[in-house]
Amino acid sequence: MRLIRQARTTIRPQALANGQSALPATRTESHAANRTSPARSSSPMRLILLTLTTALLWAAPPAEEAYLSHIKFLASDKLKGRGTGTPELEQAADYIARQFKDAGLQPVAGSYFQRFPVTTEAKLGGKNRLTLTLQGKKLSLKFNQDFVPLNMSGSGEYSGEAVFVGYGISAPEYNYDDYAGIDVRDKVVVMFRREPQETDDKATFNGRVYTRHAQFDSKVTNAKLHGAKAAIILSDVLSSGYGEVEKFAKNAGPANAGIPAVMLDGEEGEKLLAAAGLKLRELHTAIDADLKPRSQPLPNVAVALRADLSREVRQVRNVVGYLPGQTDEFLVVGAHYDHLGLGQQFSMAPNFAGKPHFGADDNASGTAGVIELAKQFSAVPNRKRGILFMTFAGEELGLLGSSFFVNNPQLPLEKAVAMINMDMIGRVKDNRVFIGGSGTGTNLKKLLETTPDQGLKFDTSETAGYGSSDHTSFTTKQVPVLFFFSGLHADYHKPSDTWDKINTTDAVKLLAYVGGVAGKLLAEERPQYVRVLPPQSAHTGTVGSVSGSSGYGPSFGSIPDFAEPPKGVRFADVRDGTPAAAAGLKAGDIMISFDGKDVANLMDFTVLLRQKKPGDEVEVTVLRNGQTLTVKVLLTARK
Repeated sequence: MRLIRQARTTIRPQALANGQSALPATRTESHAANRTSPARSSSPMRLILLTLTTALLWAAPPAEEAYLSHIKFLASDKLKGRGTGTPELEQAADYIARQFKDAGLQPVAGSYFQRFPVTTEAKLGGKNRLTLTLQGKKLSLKFNQDFVPLNMSGSGEYSGEAVFVGYGISAPEYNYDDYAGIDVRDKVVVMFRREPQETDDKATFNGRVYTRHAQFDSKVTNAKLHGAKAAIILSDVLSSGYGEVEKFAKNAGPANAGIPAVMLDGEEGEKLLAAAGLKLRELHTAIDADLKPRSQPLPNVAVALRADLSREVRQVRNVVGYLPGQTDEFLVVGAHYDHLGLGQQFSMAPNFAGKPHFGADDNASGTAGVIELAKQFSAVPNRKRGILFMTFAGEELGLLGSSFFVNNPQLPLEKAVAMINMDMIGRVKDNRVFIGGSGTGTNLKKLLETTPDQGLKFDTSETAGYGSSDHTSFTTKQVPVLFFFSGLHADYHKPSDTWDKINTTDAVKLLAYVGGVAGKLLAEERPQYVRVLPPQSAHTGTVGSVSGSSGYGPSFGSIPDFAEPPKGVRFADVRDGTPAAAAGLKAGDIMISFDGKDVANLMDFTVLLRQKKPGDEVEVTVLRNGQTLTVKVLLTARK
């Protein structure tokens, strides 16, 4: 599930923009982990077909062992977290395609794969350098030892003055702003890593559970939006000692942040601050004590920096298999199969970035569900409608695979009766499951209510069909959706999301329920799409999120198209009843300016929106059909 998401009831944060992956775009809420061990006994595979005039119901779960076997492979050491653009994700795609073929699914357009391009890898060039002039003495630092460019760094050079900006955070929701009263225009900013009071679980910033403000892309984007020309993040300043600079994270990551950005070894950072008469540890302790900024110019310090990076575009693959029906209408059943790979800046366990993030629940659990449902439904004869089974790549980078599919459908999208999305279904706790999107189709609520519940309890409070997972892409194209999610837990986006924590027994119960729902959608009256007015949870402004919570900024109302244009943020949709809609903004508009500041990409918009409050009126400039349009948007509170 895409970063920064909130409990997927309201439903995810990551992006999305506009509401934003991320997915929770600030801190993801952590819930207690469900430690239930997978059941070892397997129930027999069986299909019970009940012919009730037009209804065809599938009422039995798959074998637990078969379901768990897929998760074990997808979340294995061998696949190293299935990062988009990695060879390991390609192995996962091949595995899923084999399962589809063995189940008797047909290829679509001659293949089980739909390929699409993704900017997935940054590469270091040979001209990276960092020189500090401290009290007139030049200090040339060693590349890959004393400093290393960050993954999202822009390429370029900076030479000039430096300013210390604390943690580099602007967080109005916490009444905290390191940039208050300091001018950093055309300078390099030097900042601490992470957040204040990070060892205090009762701290303003939630202590050890980091918010979105702690992530590198947020810090660097915030620096750029304040006018800085480059950013230096100190590797560590904790009392336990300095950390070494991390290895360059070449796989995954947001696009170019627009300014050079490097991580500097903490010991070298101490020398830098000492040249200006400052003591690194004293600054750190003082800010943590009262949460008041200590930002200030750094006299006697000059910086010469060059970041040399290039970015690679790779072809990645959605995996697609089709079971035809008696008509040309079809149901989509999908899940994303990518995860974080080695974590890097998307990890919720920053100290473990660079280690495999296995993604057993997120989202090997949903992918295994798609595979098992495909096997079960392949044995169902005389289907009125077909089923398109899909697993998407690039979800963690911004719903990229599902967005590509709905904009380049392999079957006519107007023939899609509904889309069922399963994301993180493997950690059911207390029999509770969240279902989103029930309001997006005329008969979906009734359909859910009349399907045997398998002993589970369902929360259907989120009805609008938006969130930081792949169903959102279908909602923007007016396809009714249902989103199944078992809830967040303490292992979300961490290496500890492993297969042994999957609650297999309840997961297959949920699959039996999903199968029953799907069976009805294959046979009964087609749901007509309903556009649901918010409760206002539409732009968190973050990568990977649509829902709101504290720290996400005010409500705006747009849903981003994650296949970003060369510059700006394209709106895949604008939700009715939101500030953006009231201002006349529409799907297809490309935002290029927000509150007088250029918007180069979704992260820019995320950070800018997060720094506003309800009641603020901002000017927004968009491109519409090649013409420039400027409107005023009155931001409102989230509900």
